[in-house]
Amino acid sequence: MKPQLDNLSTAATDAFALRPDTAYTQLVPHGGGAQDARALLEKLTPQNVLARPPKSPAEASCVLSALWLWHDFLDESHNISQSIATPTGSYWHAIMHRREGDFWNSKYWLNKCRGHPALAKISAAAVDVVNASREARVIHPLIQGDFNAAAFVDLVEAVHESPDDPRRPLVVEMQKIEWRVLVECSV
Repeated sequence: MKPQLDNLSTAATDAFALRPDTAYTQLVPHGGGAQDARALLEKLTPQNVLARPPKSPAEASCVLSALWLWHDFLDESHNISQSIATPTGSYWHAIMHRREGDFWNSKYWLNKCRGHPALAKISAAAVDVVNASREARVIHPLIQGDFNAAAFVDLVEAVHESPDDPRRPLVVEMQKIEWRVLVECSV
């Protein structure tokens, strides 16, 4: 699923489009992202990440944090998201901790964004992907009503060290759906 990129600047769109086959495919990445992605991301700031002036500085910072996460630069994303005092900033902070393997801390930050409007949208966006999967039974309970982000953390924890786990491709796809929807809610 491709995120709504209309509101991203050309430079941010270029950063997102880099490495389309490998970006955001690891559940718990190790070693950081690729240097070509870093070179593009380092040029982005809250002032130039969007194609239009942001509604708030937090909005632009959320998108910037998301782009660093997309390319597995967890420390850079963390440095941004931990200073965003909004429910969306807390959600990005939670995702970063989930991706670093700090599952308890991820759930802590998810607690700060209960009822986030993205949760219902994630469930709606995931229905077709989940129903088309042989592993639908794994995710289906997570998308009944609002997306159960805390239960998703548990699922990521269960499969992240098992590359042959048949649930893994669906979990990676759900991770991408969550990212896309949250970016759309950020802009």
